[in-house]
Amino acid sequence: MFETVSTAPPDAILGLSEAFQQDPNPHKINLSVGVYKDAEGKTPVLRCVKAAEQRIVDNEPTKSYLGIDGLPEYRQHVAGLLFGDTIDAERLAVVQTPGGTGGVRVAADFVGSQFAGAKVWISNPTWANHPAIFQSAGVATETYRYLNADRTGLDFEGLATDLTNGPAAGDAVLLHACCHNPTGVDPTAEQWDQVGAILQQRKLLPIIDFAYQGFGNGLQQDAAGLHTVLRHCPEALVCSSFSKNFGLYSERVGALTLVAAEADAATASLSQLKRLVRANYSNPPRHGAAIVATVLGDAELTSQWHDELAQMRQRIATMRQQFVERMRATGVDRDFQFLLNQNGMFSFSGLNPMQVDELRSQHSVYIVGSGRINVAGMTEDNLPRLCDAIAAVL
Repeated sequence: MFETVSTAPPDAILGLSEAFQQDPNPHKINLSVGVYKDAEGKTPVLRCVKAAEQRIVDNEPTKSYLGIDGLPEYRQHVAGLLFGDTIDAERLAVVQTPGGTGGVRVAADFVGSQFAGAKVWISNPTWANHPAIFQSAGVATETYRYLNADRTGLDFEGLATDLTNGPAAGDAVLLHACCHNPTGVDPTAEQWDQVGAILQQRKLLPIIDFAYQGFGNGLQQDAAGLHTVLRHCPEALVCSSFSKNFGLYSERVGALTLVAAEADAATASLSQLKRLVRANYSNPPRHGAAIVATVLGDAELTSQWHDELAQMRQRIATMRQQFVERMRATGVDRDFQFLLNQNGMFSFSGLNPMQVDELRSQHSVYIVGSGRINVAGMTEDNLPRLCDAIAAVL
């Protein structure tokens, strides 16, 4: 039977990583995969994580299964980081998931199983895996406009028009809480308020992907859009992750949080989420969640995490600024100043597919075909060569 199976196309981003690994150029630069890198170009283990892991090793009493919904103290900390005291805990149903991707998949399964015929509206562009996840769950997707004509800023008029006229009541709208992937372009506070009003008026369900809390302007500042939408909408699905802000990429630490209008609805929804999890991965892994719970359950470790997160955020902002300044110094006829208005690890560079291909083939600089660059992959050492290469293809 297997002889009938055809080869699937390579993943657009992970395939680039494989090509990067095989490139013999000792000066190659990888700005494709979304992982944070420090000034030496390495993805570090945070000091607070190392300290938490040592405590876990010394004191962990068991390796028994977690419950279907995950580690209780971890789920409490997830809710605290997302909402503080702005949402009654009885309105929340939180399940620990394998990364933010797992959270999106459980959200997709929930929408598909509970709201027959509902579509999910996704920004154009969005993270490449978003449409694949919903479609694999049997949920149809549509798109709404996001970037302006020159692909450097938000087309809010187009976004608002599409969300007002496109979705039917009961459809869902996928939003990025901050640090939009792949563009780095986020709505303003006033625009978030208008989005919330449209969702409320049109009776649309917000699904909010919150993978980068703390990588934009700060932990609480980055949650402002989420809180604004929830002031308008009594219900939401929030997919969150600790891959980036804790550096726990390989531990796959995420969550899906359902916000219900009433406590009874949250209880019933939790039972359905647990049913979906049981049929998928049964229950989540312990170690990464235990790390997060240990750090956030200790005031000293929490303070250390805040400091380390701020250092990561500031390094990204510094590299973004230095890139803009160095590109200006090359004398190319293109102003990259618009990058300074973008947030987080990613930015749309404005490079077209031909220029991206030339960067890879002629200069061993690897970025996604859309022109998305991972700013966190820039270092003071590789920045001169990177800017010279971009200037050459321009």
